[in-house]
Amino acid sequence: MDNLLKAHMPTKQLVLYGALLACFAILYRNVIVKLIHDWSVDENYSHGYLVIPVALYFVWDRRERLRNSSWRPSWLGLLVVLGSIALLLGGVLGAEVFTTEISMLGVIGGTVLFLCGWNHLKLLLFPIAFLITMIPLPTMFFNQITFPLQILASKFGESLLVASQIPVLREGNLIYLANTTLEVTEACSGIRSLITMLSLGVVYGYFMDQRNWVRTVLALATFPFAILANGLRVAGTGAAAYWYDPSVAHGFLHTFSGWLLFVTAFIMLLITHKAMVWISPSRNAPVAPSQGRKVVYSIEP
Repeated sequence: MDNLLKAHMPTKQLVLYGALLACFAILYRNVIVKLIHDWSVDENYSHGYLVIPVALYFVWDRRERLRNSSWRPSWLGLLVVLGSIALLLGGVLGAEVFTTEISMLGVIGGTVLFLCGWNHLKLLLFPIAFLITMIPLPTMFFNQITFPLQILASKFGESLLVASQIPVLREGNLIYLANTTLEVTEACSGIRSLITMLSLGVVYGYFMDQRNWVRTVLALATFPFAILANGLRVAGTGAAAYWYDPSVAHGFLHTFSGWLLFVTAFIMLLITHKAMVWISPSRNAPVAPSQGRKVVYSIEP
């Protein structure tokens, strides 16, 4: 009888996980549809389609540790799930989309804690937290970040233009040249590259270095790199408009400069990582995250 129960255990688990997934999909169907819509129409979050597959890989990479970790379900997880559902209802009633989307992460984390325990939650905390990068920021918070970035990019671009002996006058986010006027709009503030670079920095650090402090530095470094690259883009656009043709500030060349901005910021990230490896070499040769590491697990009786 015991052997028969063990044989049916995987099937029962699959049925349980399938039922939980179905309940989650039904509960959050409108939230998920809105999230996908935002990824489709908002270029600041077009990378959202890649976040879930990458997070699932992070989970798969931890499969051996999850399999060997002890199962100690906690009733606290149920409280987290109920609190997250209450947050969902509050967000729906208050028409606050960000609250409803964040509550999804609470339900996922609470479910893991309730069914598996703290050991599994600790292992899955990073993949769950990574899902935050796919959720658009609240409009009010987004606007508070965007405008200062516009001013910062304008000031930095003005400084580089002045250093290039180009006569320029700046008023707020408007840059006046002799033959044209440049406006650093919300789309040119650098917020798009900043959000995308943060996600890329986390993924790059995860795959390229095993040291947590290096991964943290690389993720945080994406902020100044994105800002610096955007300032170079503004200055480069102003210089091209002054020396060549004002039309370069629009159309294809303007769009291409956005891609060039992203490449520039990523090159800065690569150089920073190489410098860190040179200054503080890793004791282990770089390998895939799931290879070359011997992990000792302590399972309580």
